[in-house]
Amino acid sequence: METIKRIIKNVLGKTQAECKAKLAAAMEAAKGVDVSRADEYTVATWLRSWYDIYAKPNVRVATADRYRLMIEQYTIPRIGSIKLTKLTAHDLQRLYKELMESGRTRGKSGHGNPGLSSTTVRSLHLMLHSALERAVKERLILRNPTEDCIAPKIQKFEMQILQPEHIKDYLEAADRRGLLPMFYLELVSGLRKGEITALLWSDLDIQSKTISVSKQYVKNPNGELTLSRPKTETSVRRVSIPQEAVDLLVAEHKKHPDNPYMFPSPVTGELYYPDSIVNLHKKILKDAGLPHIRFHDLRHPYVKHTAKIFSLRLMNFQAQAYSRGDFQ
Repeated sequence: METIKRIIKNVLGKTQAECKAKLAAAMEAAKGVDVSRADEYTVATWLRSWYDIYAKPNVRVATADRYRLMIEQYTIPRIGSIKLTKLTAHDLQRLYKELMESGRTRGKSGHGNPGLSSTTVRSLHLMLHSALERAVKERLILRNPTEDCIAPKIQKFEMQILQPEHIKDYLEAADRRGLLPMFYLELVSGLRKGEITALLWSDLDIQSKTISVSKQYVKNPNGELTLSRPKTETSVRRVSIPQEAVDLLVAEHKKHPDNPYMFPSPVTGELYYPDSIVNLHKKILKDAGLPHIRFHDLRHPYVKHTAKIFSLRLMNFQAQAYSRGDFQ
């Protein structure tokens, strides 16, 4: 026998007519919600259920990992205990504000901000909109509270690029650390950090002077590296590189001919962690006495163009690993 759950609604008004109108509106609203199921969920339990059933099976691995991070680290610790039926736009707007002000779990951003970027918080808003829209369709809530929120506007920062007059100092500093092949390739190709760590020797076509980019390593919320397709389908590509880059990569591979990775870690012989590449970039800048530039900003088309026409033959490298014959 099916159990019927009684729905109790309390309304207040200054007049009897106002109370009747509010009660009628409340009763009409209750018709659209499956009360027997709606009360089972908090924000935390619904987001986890939505993630497992609807999100994870239908998005790329990297996207699923990003959703999981936003759910477990950014959302649930702050509003996870709220009943799903009680969640309001005010709760969500306050969440966005807190994350923008102090949402980073580790240190500060490259711009010195302890909060999450507007881009990240806007992505969180879009994810919550999708999750709560599903809750509406399943009659768990009457209306999607994200509809009444104001999503953060994307803040644009001036990009700091590696100036032409600094390329020589940057590459010489990379060379002193034995990292010239990796970072010269980065300057002329603009690969993402996860793409350059995932490169295999077999991705280089010596004859056509191209690099095949078809995969990247990303870190999931557990800190584990997972191999996935690049960020978008258009990111699967062949990148043309100058002969100097080819020569450097060939010389680099001779140092570890049996290793499949283009740039194996000298410590483990395995791949570098993507974040390790960023840290090496920071050390190179410091060694060269150059101002801070985000690793991501090395991908700027101007940097790639300038680096490609910058001849390595004019440079006085000190590393013995690369003979001058490599550039003849």
